[in-house]
Parts: sequence; structure tokens; C-alpha cells
Amino acid sequence: MDRNTLSIKCLKSEKSESGSLYGQFLINPLQPGQGITIGNLLRRVLLSDLGGTTITAIRIAGVKDEFSIISGVREDILEILLNLKGVILKNKTKNPQFGRLKVQGPAVVTADSIEVPTDLEIVNPNHYIATISTSNVLEIEFKFEYGIGYKLANQAFYSKSQDFLQTDAIFMPVQKVDFKIENVYDNSNYITERLFLDIWTNGSISPDEAVFSASKFIIDFFNILIENNSTQEVVNSDEKVSLIPVNPHINITIEELQLSVRAYNCLKRAQINTIGDLLQYSPEKLQELKNFGRKSADEVFATLKNKLGIILQ
Repeated sequence: MDRNTLSIKCLKSEKSESGSLYGQFLINPLQPGQGITIGNLLRRVLLSDLGGTTITAIRIAGVKDEFSIISGVREDILEILLNLKGVILKNKTKNPQFGRLKVQGPAVVTADSIEVPTDLEIVNPNHYIATISTSNVLEIEFKFEYGIGYKLANQAFYSKSQDFLQTDAIFMPVQKVDFKIENVYDNSNYITERLFLDIWTNGSISPDEAVFSASKFIIDFFNILIENNSTQEVVNSDEKVSLIPVNPHINITIEELQLSVRAYNCLKRAQINTIGDLLQYSPEKLQELKNFGRKSADEVFATLKNKLGIILQ
């Protein structure tokens, strides 16, 4: 492969009404076998290692716990928390920040009612939050945090004095990644490959920014390995080390299975974060999870078999 001819080109770029973004990229020319290596690596990093900012806690005036009812508001606390998960934020800093919302009814409350710091931008301002049917006032304070992956709400409140209600947080800006590889033959029947990469994001980052960040992450990671390798001495040992076979899939996060929202949330609530955690469950035990059901179980079984060749015993 001639490094001077290797290129990446954006073939498609689309934006949905919800604010999510889609991009298709072409990387070529690659040597035979390099497409699957690069495609898999980029997909893993795009889904697992890019961070984002989201709402991690709220405080509602006059509310003491998540089971309270807000007078004059159609939704209960749990419904409002669920709606707030859909608010997409673009952030210029990684520091925790705070915002607030204060609306007097009757009114339909959407994301553009949230007052955010100058470093924050709401990507989907028309996103629905709640409906106030009376002249009551709905007042909410928000905590925004930067993170990577997924964080479960470990406890209901930070402290009794603050009364902040934690929420499950999805920080991942990349929602889905697909790739395909095509062979290219020249006049002398020499084979090269070209890699097509499809990326969907929530709108807080563009697909081309996601590719750049993922590539930089990979480069920085391997640079660290190279630097450490040059400074460390190899120690020879005559002692025999017993190697125990390890399933290569156990550390893969369940985000990479790209399950439906229902199945994904049920697994997360059960503290099942990796394939290794999932393999600890038999099919019978899996179906006993709260709100899981047979349909979700069948989806998990089929995905494990088709993507990783794993069959739950």
C-alpha cells in the first residue's frame, strides 16, 4: 500500500428532523485483509471510546423523590426522567455544569426551555419534556456531566441537602456503525480493497468529527505502547507460566451488540455490562429479568449467535 495514495472521502451526509446525523465514508486503497482490520477497529472505538455530555441529575422544586406527583403536570417524575434522556447536548468543555428550567403553565415544555451555560448547546430544542395543564410553575435544575459509555443511577439522591435525583446517563455520541468491504481488480488482476463506513450520531458530534476523534484515539493509544516498549526492559524467566484459555469476547461491551432500547435497558439495570457478564446467565435466568420477556431474550440469543457465534448453554 502506497501511503501517499491512501485517502478517506465523505460520500453521503444527512441530517434528520430529530437532529441526528448520518455520514458514509470511503477509505481506499487497502491491501487484502486490511478492510476488516480497520473497519472493526474503527467501529469498536467509535462505539466505546468517544465521550459526550448529558443530563446526569435533576432537582425539581417541591419534589422529594422519584415517586412524587407534580401538581398540574401531566407526566409523573419517571416519565419526565425518561423524556430528559432524549435531550442531546453539544459541549465545549468537559467540566460539570448546571442549568435550569422555569415555565408557568398552561404550556408544553420542550428542551429549548432549558437555560444552559454558554459552553453548552441543545441539539434538539423541540424535544418534548412535559405538559403543564394548569397555571402552576414547573421549575427544574439540571446537572450536566461529560463521560464515556453508560452510567447507571447508583442512588436516588446525592444528599438530603441537595435533593438531586440521579438519572441513568448515556454519554455515547455515536449510535450505530456499519461497514462493508469491496474488492477492486486492476488490469493485471491485482486485488485491493475499499472500505465503506456508515456512521450515525446523536447530533452532538458530526460523523466526520467522530472519525477524526476515533483515529486520533487509536494513534495516541499505539504511540503510548511504542513509547513504553522502548523504555522497558524485557525480563526473561525460566519459570513456566500456566496459560488459561480466555474467551476473547468477554470484555466486549453490550453496546456493541446494538440491541433494541428495551433489551439494552433491561440488561443494564441487571448490571450486565459486558459479554462476560451476559454469559453468566442461562437462557432461563435471562428471561427472569424484570420486563425482559421472551421477545427480548430471543433478540439477545440471535444477536450473540449471528455476530459473535456464541450460543448460550
